Amino acid sequence: MSYCQHIDDLPEPRRSLHKNYHDYHYGFPLHDDNELFGRLIMEINQAGLSWETILKKEDNFRKAYDEFDIEKVANYGEKDRQRLLSDPGIIRNKLKVNAAIINAQRILELKKEFGSFEKWLEHHHPLSKQDWVKLFKKNFKFTGGEIVGEFLMSIGFLPGAHDEDCEVHTEILNHNPMWNKH
Repeated sequence: MSYCQHIDDLPEPRRSLHKNYHDYHYGFPLHDDNELFGRLIMEINQAGLSWETILKKEDNFRKAYDEFDIEKVANYGEKDRQRLLSDPGIIRNKLKVNAAIINAQRILELKKEFGSFEKWLEHHHPLSKQDWVKLFKKNFKFTGGEIVGEFLMSIGFLPGAHDEDCEVHTEILNHNPMWNKH
């Protein structure tokens, strides 16, 4: 069963939580580098957990990671690591926390070369999911196949976020996702 179909079977308040993400975020192109970074943080933190857990903690992630400000996160030191690892509002996993900081530093390097994280992604488009995974593993920490695939689907670089008969699929087409550009 697809995400689109699954949501209607959920009881409240779970349905509303997922429906908001499904209807207004999942698969829509993102053009703000901090938001792209934030989505990557959330996808990395989802590993081994349910997406619902991450959605419930999104506001906490935003606060803990300075609204996903890439420059601020890239400059986090040991005090910030310890603050994050002791924050019950987020996922307290050392590998995931370290990945966020290292990935922010890497994104700053990519921004110097390409102008933005988004332009780096666009520069490599189109790639197969397998090639995207190789590229991400070469450039970032904690980015396996599932994480990379979901991240790219969630930001409009890979198709498949929605069923073709889903109303949101049509709405996303109006936003000209990268996967629909030839």
